[in-house]
Amino acid sequence: MFSHVMLGTNDLEVSKKFYDAVLGTLGIGPGVANKNRYFYRNPTGSFAITTPVNGEPATHGNGSTIGFNAASTEQVDAFHAAAVANGGATCEDPPGFREGGAVKLYLAYLRDPDGNKLCALYRPAK
Repeated sequence: MFSHVMLGTNDLEVSKKFYDAVLGTLGIGPGVANKNRYFYRNPTGSFAITTPVNGEPATHGNGSTIGFNAASTEQVDAFHAAAVANGGATCEDPPGFREGGAVKLYLAYLRDPDGNKLCALYRPAK
C-alpha cells in the first residue's frame, strides 16, 4: 500500500545518527544521502528523513505513529535501547508484551529527537 514514509527533521545529521543506530538494529543499512534527505531502504519499503522543503520548522504529528517490524523480542529491545542511547525518549509503557483480544504483540514505543512517535513491533507465532 505504501511506497515510503518520510519524516521532517530540524537537524538532519542528529536525525541520521539516531536512525542509523535504530534502524541498524533491524538490519537496515545507514541512510543514503539525496540532497537534503537520507533514505533507508529494504525489500518492503523506504523510510526517509528530510528538512522541510518549504523552509518552515519540522513538527511531529500528534496522534501519529510510525511502526517498524522486528523479527524478535530481542530486536525490539535493541531498537529501543539504540533509540534511547541516540537521543530518543521512551513513551507509553516500557517495552513488553501487550494483549488485546486474540492478539499478543511485543512493542516498544518511543519518540525520536524531533518528537516523532515510533514503534518497534514483534508478532510472535500463534
